Amino acid sequence: MSIDRRTAVAGGLAAGLALTATAAAARTAPGRDRGAPVITVRGESPTRSSIPTARDPRAAGGALLALATAEPPPPPRGWYATYTVDVPTAGPYRIEAVATVPVEQPHTEETGSYFRLAVNGGASWAVTRSQPYWYESQKAWGDLSRLALGDVELRRGVNTLTFTVDGPTVLDDYNGYRFLLDEFTLTPVPVALRSVRLRGPANNLGHWRGDAPAELRFGLNGAAPCALTVTYRVLDYYSRQVASGSVPVPPGAGTAHAALPALPPGNYRAVAALTTAPEDTVTGCFAHLPARRAPRGPANRFGVNVFTHALVPPPLLPALATAMESMGVRYVRDGSAWPAAQREPDGPFDSSLHEAVVEAFQKRGLKVLEVVSPPPGWALTPTSTPLPADLRHAYRYGAHLAGRGKRVVSNALQLSNEPDVDDTASTGDQHAAFVKAAALGMTDQQDGPPVVLPGIAAGGVFQELMLHNDVVRYADVWSFHGYPALDDTDPDFPSSAEDQEELREQFGATTPLWMTESGAFLPAEPGTDLAYAIQRTQARYLVLSTVESLAAGTDRQFWFCGPPCTDDGVSFALLSRDFQPLPAFSAYAALTGLLGEANYVGLLKELLPHAAGFVFGTGPGARSRWCARRGPGTWTCPCRTVRRASTTSWAPRAAPRSGRLTARSVSLRPATPSTW
Repeated sequence: MSIDRRTAVAGGLAAGLALTATAAAARTAPGRDRGAPVITVRGESPTRSSIPTARDPRAAGGALLALATAEPPPPPRGWYATYTVDVPTAGPYRIEAVATVPVEQPHTEETGSYFRLAVNGGASWAVTRSQPYWYESQKAWGDLSRLALGDVELRRGVNTLTFTVDGPTVLDDYNGYRFLLDEFTLTPVPVALRSVRLRGPANNLGHWRGDAPAELRFGLNGAAPCALTVTYRVLDYYSRQVASGSVPVPPGAGTAHAALPALPPGNYRAVAALTTAPEDTVTGCFAHLPARRAPRGPANRFGVNVFTHALVPPPLLPALATAMESMGVRYVRDGSAWPAAQREPDGPFDSSLHEAVVEAFQKRGLKVLEVVSPPPGWALTPTSTPLPADLRHAYRYGAHLAGRGKRVVSNALQLSNEPDVDDTASTGDQHAAFVKAAALGMTDQQDGPPVVLPGIAAGGVFQELMLHNDVVRYADVWSFHGYPALDDTDPDFPSSAEDQEELREQFGATTPLWMTESGAFLPAEPGTDLAYAIQRTQARYLVLSTVESLAAGTDRQFWFCGPPCTDDGVSFALLSRDFQPLPAFSAYAALTGLLGEANYVGLLKELLPHAAGFVFGTGPGARSRWCARRGPGTWTCPCRTVRRASTTSWAPRAAPRSGRLTARSVSLRPATPSTW
């Protein structure tokens, strides 16, 4: 059996209980007064602004800054609000606000826009916090939450602080701008170590390939008041220390850099602290990717879910696309909002926001699988929900997605997402009618993209009813999802792939199988990334689930998900809360290169029953053997020449040259391939 993610997590990103925000404590250096007063600034009292205010008795001062419009921003500065503040001393100040958040939360009805900050008329920077930071923010009132926005450096006396709405966003039923600000506070904090990252261009999230030297970048939250020193140590996947050192931070500087030694491909953590506060460590992670890359083009079987609107700040989209391409996937799975694209019956379509997302991925060589979203409210009736009452609307929207009136078209279209677990009385035969109408709209467009059946959460009556209504002949690809049990700390891959392969044969279908969601429910504490032992569990499961799914007949495998994503106490992501590569990212990058074309050949029967072995064709004239066993033991792997490689740490190991390999201690850490 398989587990449905949306049921187990109480309905997806918009559901669950609100989590308590636990902002990390400041990593301190001497020289700040902890008793300094907090400065409060009302949102409705900017010095200059293009954003209107509104009265509301729930606001701290009875009014607030309130922007909610589809109107384009006025030139030349757009939607902005500048505030004047007078601070008693120079230095870093923590800024916290009662405002809207740009992602879905359990206690809000509608999201807000992303925004930028600027101090004293300087260059603005995007507030690019990840979904977990926003999701865990405590409720204030209405759609407003209590937000920790990081630190800003102010001079003594009068300063200006400017909020600027950072482009349009997808709202409930239109594309527009929404930013509500009740108040914000400024609290003086000590100079602190704020970040540890791999040094590189803005479009790099912390990965590199090749032998070029790499550097760490240590960032403070303000200018050093005196000479400071950062100490650091670098740990590999197995938590072995592979480098260490210290680097000075001159007075007045805000950053420092340290050269890394030559490191083999793998996933690494850098743990650093100021010598003045050695207990207040900051951890960054980075990935040295193997030279062997995944195949480019149709032979690549790998994908990942991204859902950019819910999970990715727009300024980070190019860097995310680069990271996913470097990881070796061919496809990303994303979705747009029908209600925002078509605001009224028979009205015009505007998918420009999502077209820009699709274009960003395609420019980096990636293909996009776009999921059809639920229909707008105007298309529904009490008896038709969650489907449009008039299926002609589904036909027209399908035609639009496939190219009618669009500048940029996705590379494949999926008809819906997990319709078998919605909370309505909808049935499989009703959904089949919707599938057919939307699919006809797509296929009626000349040179339209492939059509993918709905991503089914769990095989059952709903799916079988849909299949009995002959939906397969309307689509090009069969789709399904699969997750292990929620409370499994060392999960096994569910039987979803085998079950769907059997069901496909039962209905006489020959369409390719795509597993458009595969992941694991991993417990995450608020305010922090997964515990490191759980990160390793995720890396192992990603490798094993992908190998077993491909061996079961899956033609393309999509991991859920790539960007940081926390949902009601569980995490799924390949990137940390600060958009840095976790061990599973490195594992996927190594796996895509080692498996290559991943053409399943058969079982490695010589290993049974002691271990599971799979043989794949990696490309013309090449094969890969994957072996894994749960417990210790001794077994022999029949090979002519063996090269042993790990998907998470590529440190050189003794490689036997004989025709047989005997392993005396084998475990799922993660699957170890033998290739020739």
